[in-house]
Amino acid sequence: MNQPLIDQIDAVLPQTQCGKCGYAGCRPYAEAIVEGRADINQCPPGNQTGIVKIAELLNVPPKPLNTAHGFPSPYRVVALIDERLCIGCTFCLKACPVDAIVGAAKQMHTVIAAECTGCELCIAPCPMDCIRLIPATEDVAGTSSLDAAERKQHAADHARIRYQRRQQRLERDKQHAAEKPIKSKPGSAAENTKTITDERKKAMIEAALARAKMIRAQTHTGNPATKPHELS
Repeated sequence: MNQPLIDQIDAVLPQTQCGKCGYAGCRPYAEAIVEGRADINQCPPGNQTGIVKIAELLNVPPKPLNTAHGFPSPYRVVALIDERLCIGCTFCLKACPVDAIVGAAKQMHTVIAAECTGCELCIAPCPMDCIRLIPATEDVAGTSSLDAAERKQHAADHARIRYQRRQQRLERDKQHAAEKPIKSKPGSAAENTKTITDERKKAMIEAALARAKMIRAQTHTGNPATKPHELS
């Protein structure tokens, strides 16, 4: 495999790690291009500018963006979590390819806007539909003196590093999990305790979902739970 060419193509990709190209991330997409498994026009965030750069590296004619993979955004976007509705399910944390969401189980989550790539991967897993994309209002720290193209490249390089660090963390977690003792046999005291704990977690999540749905309903209907005498 031509690693130098893969590195060059990966360097011009936007590093959103969104998977819209049909691959798990920008690096796998670069590998697929070099191996002839993918075309050069499958990256909506990279848009036509990225296609032209890849075509130059491969010494082939550029092509129009294949919009079957999506459309480019006219500006940088980031995810925003409606914290009133967040139930702390951690699904968005697990989906974020650059660890730009912070929070803990059953605790409110929030997005670190300067680290978010706008990949949209956190939206679909959210059971409360409380995540949306908004125009970015801040950039990676230390880029205020750079022009637009330099800021974009700096953001891509920064996102690549965060993505790589996350992959390394996931690999460490996988290794640690493999080193854990074998689970207790079904019916044992440890297994029964785990079952009870899982049931409690499920009940807590269901209760949180119910509370969040009530908040959403009140927001959409002007708080119907408010009694008439409380308005006077």
